[in-house]
Amino acid sequence: MLDKIGIAKRIAKEVQDGYYVNLGIGIPTLVANYVREDIEVEFQSENGVLGMGPFPFEGEEDADVINAGKQTITALPGGASFFDSALSFSMIRGQHVDLTILGAMEVAENGDIANWKIPGRMVKGMGGAMDLVASAENIIVAMMHTNKKGESKLLKKCTLPLTGVGCVKRIVTNLAVLDVTAVGFKLLERAPGVSVDDIKNATEGTLIIDGDIPEMQF
Repeated sequence: MLDKIGIAKRIAKEVQDGYYVNLGIGIPTLVANYVREDIEVEFQSENGVLGMGPFPFEGEEDADVINAGKQTITALPGGASFFDSALSFSMIRGQHVDLTILGAMEVAENGDIANWKIPGRMVKGMGGAMDLVASAENIIVAMMHTNKKGESKLLKKCTLPLTGVGCVKRIVTNLAVLDVTAVGFKLLERAPGVSVDDIKNATEGTLIIDGDIPEMQF
């Protein structure tokens, strides 16, 4: 079973040379720390940053350099740009981002995602997620497979207010890597120490298992 860092490390393998990548709040922000050093990637944040680096070391934080989640970040030396949110969202809406990595509270087997609101809880708003899911063609979700009660978060149908419809392509959880297909969640990889039965028991939505399922490699 993976922790949050393990999920981020596995998703980092999906990042390819030359990609422009948007990182959502939560686990996705960790991905920048684990991208291969032999490729060039530009990380974009909707608050107006292109060229984000890894998180700063303790004591080296600059409170004026933050991501969309208000976390302090670093900027790539000689390779970062700062601009207003209007230009940032023009990049997103114009489909100039190659990969979007988001967190989620629920994902449905048809690719619907709910990641912004829990009824009865105060939230500041949807933020940039609505634009990202409406514009991105390649969305990977980073999430825990179940909630704190042990209930599946990979569902036949989302129960929370939707952020986007039919948009998620791949999901990496603490238990597995899965693709969203026309007939359900297709199991691609198992986390270390996790069995196929463990994943079956933790998945409410339709789970497709085709042959032997390999363990994740990092």
